[in-house]
Amino acid sequence: MSKIQGAGGTAGGIRSFLLGLGMTIGGGFLFMRHVRVGSHFGLGRHFGRGWGYFNSQGLILLPLIIGIGVLFFNSKSIIGWLLTGGGAIIIFLGIISSIRFHFQNTSLFELMIMLVLLVGGIGLMLRSLKAAKNLA
Repeated sequence: MSKIQGAGGTAGGIRSFLLGLGMTIGGGFLFMRHVRVGSHFGLGRHFGRGWGYFNSQGLILLPLIIGIGVLFFNSKSIIGWLLTGGGAIIIFLGIISSIRFHFQNTSLFELMIMLVLLVGGIGLMLRSLKAAKNLA
């Protein structure tokens, strides 16, 4: 049975890795607590005067609905599977692309603490994975 040397089997040091992991988790937690997530999916678009309010989000359901209909008629239809899978992917990508991120107002001191913890922790973890000759 071989002796465990450190993080990743190197002589880098498990304490450095665990300290870096804790710093990364803490900094990431603090950073993500200041991020607010919203969406504008399905709000539609306004096309000038007289045209009114037009919501085109329902149109992305057409390939999915047609594909499901084709599959009910013939479950071995390649076109039905392509329309159903493509429609599902289009809907998923439409939802993901409509997500908006907003970073809340914070003081410069708090932001620096977050970033130092996050980036410094990642640096410590990476350093601990590197084999080092002289570690104190």
